[in-house]
Amino acid sequence: MAAAKVANRGEFETSEGVEAIGSFDEMGIKEDVLRGIYSYGYERPSAIQQRAIMPILQGRDVIAQAQSGTGKTSTIALSVCQVVDTSSREVQALILSPTREIASQTGKTIQAIGFHANIQAHACIGGKSIGEDIRKLEHGVHVVSGTPGRVCDMIKRTSLRTRSIKLLVLDESDQLLGRGFKDQIYHVYRCLPPDLQVCLVSATLPHDVLEMTAKFLTDPVRILVKRDELTLDAIKQFFVSVEKEAWKFDTLCDLYDTLTITQAVIFCNTTRKVDWLCEKLRSNNFTISSMHADMPQKERDVIMNQFRSGDSRLLITTDVLARGVDVQQVSLVINYDLPNSRDLYIHRIGRSGRFGRKGVAINFVKSDDIHILRDIELYYSTQIDEMPINVADLI
Repeated sequence: MAAAKVANRGEFETSEGVEAIGSFDEMGIKEDVLRGIYSYGYERPSAIQQRAIMPILQGRDVIAQAQSGTGKTSTIALSVCQVVDTSSREVQALILSPTREIASQTGKTIQAIGFHANIQAHACIGGKSIGEDIRKLEHGVHVVSGTPGRVCDMIKRTSLRTRSIKLLVLDESDQLLGRGFKDQIYHVYRCLPPDLQVCLVSATLPHDVLEMTAKFLTDPVRILVKRDELTLDAIKQFFVSVEKEAWKFDTLCDLYDTLTITQAVIFCNTTRKVDWLCEKLRSNNFTISSMHADMPQKERDVIMNQFRSGDSRLLITTDVLARGVDVQQVSLVINYDLPNSRDLYIHRIGRSGRFGRKGVAINFVKSDDIHILRDIELYYSTQIDEMPINVADLI
C-alpha cells in the first residue's frame, strides 16, 4: 500500500489501497475468536473494523482514526486475540491507554472476545495492588492492557517480560503522545523487541502527533476520517444560553426530569466543580453519582459498575471519562462547562450515540463562551442549535 499523502490542509489522508471487508468470516479469523466476536454482540464489522483489522493481521504498522463509539476497542481486541499464540504463556501484545478506566475496559473486552480461545489478558493499572500485578504476570498472561506508569514499573521490576511482545497498541494515542506520557511511552518502546509491530488508535489525531509517529512507525497504513466527517450523525447537538455561571445550576434542575428518562453523563472541567455540583444536587434531594481522577481506584470502579448496571442514572465527571468508556445506555451528555479543547468535545459527546444509536448533547453556554461554541462548530463543520422545549422527545 502506498504511503499516505499530505493533504492541502496539512492533514494526512487514508492510504491508497485500503479495502473495506464486509464480514468477519472473510478475514481469515480463527474459529474460536470468531465465536468470541459474535458472542460479544457484533454481527458485521463497523467501518473502522472493515478497514483496520486486515492490515493489523497482515503485520503492518497502522494508524487508525474513527469516531467515538464505532468499535475501536473491539478492533484492538479482535486483532490481538488473532495474533496471540496461546501455546506460549509469554506476553505477546501490549496495549497502552491514558486512563485506568480505558485500560481496564480494553482488558475486559479482550477477555470476552478471547474467551473461547482461552486468551489470558491482565490490566496493569495504577491504584491497584502491585503484588497482584506481579503474581499475575509471573503466572503468565498473553496480553497486557495498562497505563504507562504501571507498565513502566512492571518492566523495571522485570515482572513484565518484553522479549516476546510482537504488537504494541497505543489507544487514544493523541493523549499518550502528548507531554504527560511521552517519556514513559518512549521508555516502554525502547524495552520492546526491534521487529515490533505498532498500531495507533484514536478518535482525534492532530497533525503534530501524526508527524511524531514517524519516529517509531514503519511505512504505516493510515485509516483516517477527515475532521469535518468526525461529528456523529446520530447525535443531536444543542446549546442553552445562560447569562451567568450561577444560572447553570437552575437550568440543570429544570432539566432533571428529562435527564432521568435515560442515563446521562454531565461533564465539568475540574474535580472541584464535580464535587461542588454533586453536593449541591444531593442537598436538593437529587440522586446522583460522581467520578474523577482524584478518587481512589476502588471507588471509581464501584461507581462505574453501578452506572454500567443502571443502578445509577446520572454521572457527573471530568474528562477522565470523556474517552473510551463505553456505556451503551447513555443517550444524553451535558457539557455543564464547555471543554477546554476542541478535540475533547468530540470525545465527550461520543459518550452518547454509541455504535449508531441516537443521542443528544446539550451545552451550557455563558455569554462569554459563545465564541468557544462557534469555534467548535467551525472546526467540525457542524451546527449546534438552541435547545428545543421538547428535548425529552428526542432522547
